[in-house]
Amino acid sequence: MLDGFKDRTAIVGIGQTRFGGHPPGRPPEHPVESGKELACRAVLAALEDAGIDPGEVDALASYTLEETDEVELAAALGLGDLTWFSRTGYGGGGSCATVAQLAAAIAAGQATVGVAWRSRRRGPRGRPWQAPGAAAEPRPGPAQPRQGGERQPVAAQWTRPFGLLRPADEVAMLTRRYLHEYGATRDHLFNVALACRNRANQNPAAIMYERPLTREMYMDARWISEPLCLYDNCLDTDGALACVVVGAERARDCPRRPVLVHAATQSLPPLHHGMVDYWCEDPLASPGWTAAHTLWKNADLTPEEIDCAQMADAFTPQVLFTLEAYGFCGRGEGGAFTEGGALELGGRLPVNTGGGGLSEGYLHGFNHITEAVRQLRGDSTAQVPGASSALVTAGECVPTSALILRAGEGGRR
Repeated sequence: MLDGFKDRTAIVGIGQTRFGGHPPGRPPEHPVESGKELACRAVLAALEDAGIDPGEVDALASYTLEETDEVELAAALGLGDLTWFSRTGYGGGGSCATVAQLAAAIAAGQATVGVAWRSRRRGPRGRPWQAPGAAAEPRPGPAQPRQGGERQPVAAQWTRPFGLLRPADEVAMLTRRYLHEYGATRDHLFNVALACRNRANQNPAAIMYERPLTREMYMDARWISEPLCLYDNCLDTDGALACVVVGAERARDCPRRPVLVHAATQSLPPLHHGMVDYWCEDPLASPGWTAAHTLWKNADLTPEEIDCAQMADAFTPQVLFTLEAYGFCGRGEGGAFTEGGALELGGRLPVNTGGGGLSEGYLHGFNHITEAVRQLRGDSTAQVPGASSALVTAGECVPTSALILRAGEGGRR
């Protein structure tokens, strides 16, 4: 991102539906809306929050995983003439890119009002790495189409035959090496899970609201893929989130305090493979390292000036990797950084203050964006006093993206 892009756009509205979930392959515990209905509700809520009529929307951005397409959304909500739309790939790695690409389009004059969203209604179809209609448990075999027609990464041919069937398996093997290389422990992973759960217990919208976590519960939990236990994994969630992006000048007249898009980036290092790259020279140097280099280079802020961080947490070790990649601590020091309540409210770097993917809900990281906006407006359920800057990171280990957001001036309330 060039200097001419910096702070030229702002997030002026956010919206979400209720979060829920049910085991894949089983009927829902409660009747739920379709993915399209969820998307529409979240987008309308975000536009109402922004004080903008749907007819003014001329740009859309979402994920390649998204099953509600632009045509459906525009027709259902009565959006205006769309002059720009895009989708970003790589699952949770694309979350911040949705906002970054809208911001780029608006700054370049290709659009004036953009909406980014992610809706998720898993239903009984099973998991993305399974064939449609497959049983709940993953099974080995050739690559299958993902939901929405996206295919498994090519690298899967080198991992599936050896039992690495799920993202949890791939990250677990990387985590084992990390623990071996740097002496990090499960207590460090627990510190991440606990910080997220503590914040979720302050957030009535979180799936894990009023469900405390103890160290005993964590250590006694069943393995999902050793060394990752149940509480090291994010929550599969049905629901939807959205945000509205406009130019910074217009943002000052919107109802809510604008949140400026200060810096943004996407990252795909040379020769990177799929979910986890075991074949590169340094598997522990993820795409997050490349993203961080570009992000800080284009920002006026340093890691020491960030008030809170909303970090990709599909799995607890990703927070340790992100702390190192974005320069909050040195290489191999991510585990030690979490000690002494550093990630908690009042700690060195409050992280995932809405509960994150581990305890609020997992919609491929989009809730990290909306929580950062709440922090910078000053209305989070776990507010960091005086927060004026936030880092948001997308999925770690995959081709990724990131944002630095700042509190802006203006807004009528």
